[in-house]
Amino acid sequence: MEYAIAVIDIGMTNKKVAVYDDNLRQLDAKYKNFEPKMVNGLETHDLEGMETWFTVCLKDFAGKYPIKALSVTTHGATFVCAGKDGKPALPCVFYTHEPGDDFHRRFYEQFGKREDLQARTGTPAFKAMINPAKGLLFAKEQFSDLFKNTVSILPYPQYWGLRFSGKTGTESTYMGNHTYLWDHLNKNLSSVARDLGIASLIPDKLYKSWDILGTITGEFAEKTGLPKETIITMGIHDSNSALLPHFAKKGEQGFILNSTGTWCVIMNPMEQYGFAPDELGKVVFFNISAFGKPVKTAIFLGGLEFETWSNIIMKHHNRTDVPGWNESLYRSILKEKKLFLLPELTPGTGQFPSSKARVVENENDFLFDGISNNIPSCFADYETAFALLRVSLVMQTLTALERAGLQKGYEIYTEGGFRKDQSYNNLLSSFFPDNNVFLTDIAEATALGAAMTAKMALTGKSLSDLAADFKIDYRELEKLDFPELNLYRTEWVKKAEMTEN
Repeated sequence: MEYAIAVIDIGMTNKKVAVYDDNLRQLDAKYKNFEPKMVNGLETHDLEGMETWFTVCLKDFAGKYPIKALSVTTHGATFVCAGKDGKPALPCVFYTHEPGDDFHRRFYEQFGKREDLQARTGTPAFKAMINPAKGLLFAKEQFSDLFKNTVSILPYPQYWGLRFSGKTGTESTYMGNHTYLWDHLNKNLSSVARDLGIASLIPDKLYKSWDILGTITGEFAEKTGLPKETIITMGIHDSNSALLPHFAKKGEQGFILNSTGTWCVIMNPMEQYGFAPDELGKVVFFNISAFGKPVKTAIFLGGLEFETWSNIIMKHHNRTDVPGWNESLYRSILKEKKLFLLPELTPGTGQFPSSKARVVENENDFLFDGISNNIPSCFADYETAFALLRVSLVMQTLTALERAGLQKGYEIYTEGGFRKDQSYNNLLSSFFPDNNVFLTDIAEATALGAAMTAKMALTGKSLSDLAADFKIDYRELEKLDFPELNLYRTEWVKKAEMTEN
């Protein structure tokens, strides 16, 4: 092994430090969860605690492996306000915080109409602070005295780049990720960034994810034991990082990635940016790929929905197993069209933003908020309850795929937690006669993608040059004949949209 690569992979829940060899094989990894730090009743990121743990992990790995590069990949929707010392000038509030309807109303009154902003910034209106511009407005209002000490506002991966290299910069995948801060048409900082009064604080040149931000500082070289010549790459947004292995193997277009987890993220790499008129106002948006090209994207909290509803069902039955595929049961549910499980547990985060989470049984609604005390009779059957949940996730996925621009002939790659769910995959594959659906075997695509950017930075190789370093098993799913799916979907969507304007 000529050299090794360290990757810091920061999820909203799980944090990971991993080491890859020069052929992109993972050699080692450490994992940890961090509880939020409460500040004025707000959940904030424990940046200091994470930094300490990252440093300890890197010191351990530096003693075992010849690390020459460090790459950071993080979840979205998070920016850090840094002071002169390169440390946070104020708390970094969780993007899951909901500031209330009045806050959202004031935001759009001040910065522009939702549809107009979506057309220019590629960004739909989310609740909570999933639009980082809202998070920065909230920070200015809540921590006004501390905010005055801000000298740089950095995307989350680049904040960690600053900590390790002492250098500031931005790259495409994070700035273009539903932030309201980047104008996709003019390819510069948006009117929102200017009107917020923060444009001068954000580095406005977008670098590539594999560009070198700098080398490790003397301070962190001493703390970690890494060589002083260790390079720090620009960093990358996690969903975009997960695209890189497929870009290397399949090229930059002609497929859609269905990445499933807490967030289900459906990504369609494209050549041209732009919305159809009827897409404005919908939960569809554009990322910017690591190559600087548009990636049409649709998301929903599928993993969260599965986990939350599963816990309700399991608790009701005092069981912990998950039922498998039962074809006759699914055919019966889809044919009869009497039972429906509908989103959204977190309103405004998915494809049906005004839908109330509930079970519909023979036209009777059982709202999620009261489900523990008012269980629908269909939940008396364990398999039926899980089947309704899986059908709901498939219905949401179908809408997300269509809104992301699925076309005939495109391949669909499902990875993440749902790739192990035979019922979900059988139904999804059967709905698309003109698209082949594949399950991939990449266990941790995000970290692999980040390692790939580091290898590109070290060697000067292109992404396609790295395709021979690793294998992806694309397992094609067979298609079952499920004519019942279309009519059931019509009824399901009608009920999900009943509460929408």
